[in-house]
Amino acid sequence: MPNQYLTAEQDRRLRRWEACNQGYFIFAFFALIVVLIFSSQLGLSSGDSWGPLGLLLAALVTPIIILQLRLACPACGVKIGWQAKLMAPDQCRHCGVFLCQSRK
Repeated sequence: MPNQYLTAEQDRRLRRWEACNQGYFIFAFFALIVVLIFSSQLGLSSGDSWGPLGLLLAALVTPIIILQLRLACPACGVKIGWQAKLMAPDQCRHCGVFLCQSRK
């Protein structure tokens, strides 16, 4: 199989997913820190009940899972989100297309 790279449009869509994923991750990270540090002062948790805090934590984590599930290889359409982590992987495991930006 010859070395294949993404088209400019496919690369732009992949970089947009990466930027969205990174942006939300940074937001969720700082939101989790604030919520966990100030949860008792905000009335989200007490010694007896963590119900509202658990719902808030689930609401912050759910979009991360959704973003990962939405990522598909722009060339073949196979879902690669769990292969990706925070950034897109270097290469699709299914079709072999290179997802990195460098075109040597």
